[in-house]
Amino acid sequence: MKILVLISGGDVGGAKTHVLSLYAALGKSVPVTMVCFMEAEFTREAREMGIDTRVIPGSNIPKTLGILRGYIRSEGFDLIHSHGSRGNFMAWLLKKEGLPLLTTVHSDPKLDYMGRPAAALTYGLLNRMALRQMDWFTGVSDSMADTLISRGFPPDRIFTIYNGVDMSAPRTALPRAEFLASHGVSTRPGDILVGIAARLNPVKDVATLIRGFAGAQKQVPALRLLIAGDGQQESELKALAASLGVERRVHFLGWLEDTDSFYAALDINTLTSLSETFPYALTEGARWHKATVSSRVGGVPRLIDHGVSGMLFPAGDSEKLSQCLITLGQDEALRQQLAEALQEKTRRLFSLDATVNTQKEIYETVLRRSSRPRNRRDRVIVCGAYGRGNAGDESILRSILTELRAQDPDLPVWVVSRNPKETELQHRVPAIHTFDILRFALLCRRAKLYLNGGGSLIQDVTSRRSLLFYLFTLRCAHRRKVPVVIYGCGIGPVNRPAGRKLAGRVISRNVDVITLREDSSIQELNALGVSGPRVLLAADPSLTLPVQEPEQTAGLLHSLELLPEANYVCFLLRLWPGFEEKAAAFAEAADLLSREDGLHVLFLSISQAQDDPAALQVLSRMQTPGRLLPAQADGAQLSAILSRMQAVVSMRLHGLIFAAGRGVPLVGVVYDPKVRAFLRYIGQDRDMDLEDVTADRLVSAVRDALRCSSPETQRQEVSRLRQMELVNQQVLAEYLNP
Repeated sequence: MKILVLISGGDVGGAKTHVLSLYAALGKSVPVTMVCFMEAEFTREAREMGIDTRVIPGSNIPKTLGILRGYIRSEGFDLIHSHGSRGNFMAWLLKKEGLPLLTTVHSDPKLDYMGRPAAALTYGLLNRMALRQMDWFTGVSDSMADTLISRGFPPDRIFTIYNGVDMSAPRTALPRAEFLASHGVSTRPGDILVGIAARLNPVKDVATLIRGFAGAQKQVPALRLLIAGDGQQESELKALAASLGVERRVHFLGWLEDTDSFYAALDINTLTSLSETFPYALTEGARWHKATVSSRVGGVPRLIDHGVSGMLFPAGDSEKLSQCLITLGQDEALRQQLAEALQEKTRRLFSLDATVNTQKEIYETVLRRSSRPRNRRDRVIVCGAYGRGNAGDESILRSILTELRAQDPDLPVWVVSRNPKETELQHRVPAIHTFDILRFALLCRRAKLYLNGGGSLIQDVTSRRSLLFYLFTLRCAHRRKVPVVIYGCGIGPVNRPAGRKLAGRVISRNVDVITLREDSSIQELNALGVSGPRVLLAADPSLTLPVQEPEQTAGLLHSLELLPEANYVCFLLRLWPGFEEKAAAFAEAADLLSREDGLHVLFLSISQAQDDPAALQVLSRMQTPGRLLPAQADGAQLSAILSRMQAVVSMRLHGLIFAAGRGVPLVGVVYDPKVRAFLRYIGQDRDMDLEDVTADRLVSAVRDALRCSSPETQRQEVSRLRQMELVNQQVLAEYLNP
């Protein structure tokens, strides 16, 4: 492959560093020609780094286009990759050349010209128009990709790349005292230097840093603040420091070429931006082994796990920033610990080599997908109880998508969701609304497979309309000659006689294969009179959900203030007919476990709308402390939290699944047969029906679980189920790779 890169040539800051370091390294294995539209420091450095750099100066657009078309036609480029507003605009004008257009979005297009209204109305507007004409997009961080999706860009045409830092580059810096003296800064032994390297404009929010520093300096007088950068807010920020009485402790160093000496001099590196993608200021600090405090923006949380590899605070919150600076200012050992963790993670996940490999993969994927034949059946439709804020159902969907991509990484997948925008953001796939029947029918015309997937969809307990809807989709897909698979589901209960008759008839006539997550569903299918589809016993797809990285888990637990030495029992409850009458029993059991067994009582939600009210009913009746943790939308995060529990009491099936997978002792409260079916499936019999719940029974079951459970045996049973889940994947292979 041969790449034509278009960029203005006057770029500075993170975009400049990203582009130059990327193409200097990438050019060693991939032919890259970079075209700029002005001579500047950027182009000089590009040539010095060995990048094939050409400049087409001036503002004669037709002439520039003619030269670019000549390059394309004579040199055999395969792809145009643009960066920035001018590069995007020129790429747009070249669209008729027929090459795939890929753009990298380094920052929020709506904020690029913040504080410059004239530029926003010209360059900013043209850039936003050009972006709509691009074929493919790369966001510098997942957060930037999410921003693009939220603004209507196609989620399945967006990639993510992270700025990579060359951790092996030589580190050369002036001695601290010499560097500071060169900028007129004198220090005393014991001074702790806090620093930021940033443009002095509103987006970087250096004002919050000065306010936070002023608050911290009152408790830690040894703190000093170094600000490297210039910009429109410089005089305003100096006035702010004076008004807060810290002007003698805040030093404005201006624009620096020697950033290595700056980072080497610091004790604490900071970032206070209101918006970022993935800033080099943090990875450069990591390269110099610096403890770091940053606003929780953009891709920063991918790099910094709070309390593990750095500290995070809400953007604009100077008080929380002060607390972080005080904590680090008072604890040199903690600064060293966080710095080491950050450096190790940066080296492992955010090196320049990792960025280059990611960029190669993006190019290969774009070229592969762009050449994929069109106008044939080449998509899968997945329909289930998605977009309702239920972490269990979303985990099923994530697992199904992972299994589909394992079969064909370029396969177009559409999801039917109650909240299409949320599904697109969370899963990076296009989605339609559950009741957009016309569009569903149109999608089926080019579908090669319809998956009615995950959960218990063929039932009428929650809603009769739900049963009718899912039966309709089965018939609609079948009539358009789409193979239909009911995938990794439970069946039933269907209670109404008319519903049972209809379900049996529709499934028999319109479904090709059914894979079930528990053996009790086979009996329900037989009772419904289903005949015709092939029925296979498998397991719940969410069992294949990947486990979080250890540092992510540690950061999550730290942010939730879960004490490593404490013992916890967790309740996952939900509103259900009869629950209110049992809330007092749950509360009494929680009190007994707290007082007599020394367990800290926590509540978690799988579906916030249904589970939080149930937990609050119990909490309001408790006499001992209890705590409702923030709802976690991600099943991997839920699993990570549950791994820290000594025991789990759950009405929620996926609470049991996630806890079982981590070997945590379980007690099930049965409101639906699927709960007991799963427990029996893994050889557990510690459960009770909701109507039979008493405080004594709950406490006895928890104590028995703590005393008798064998985590290893439980893990072995879950491992067995994971093997059975392979049946689902074998069915996918049968239809996607016949």
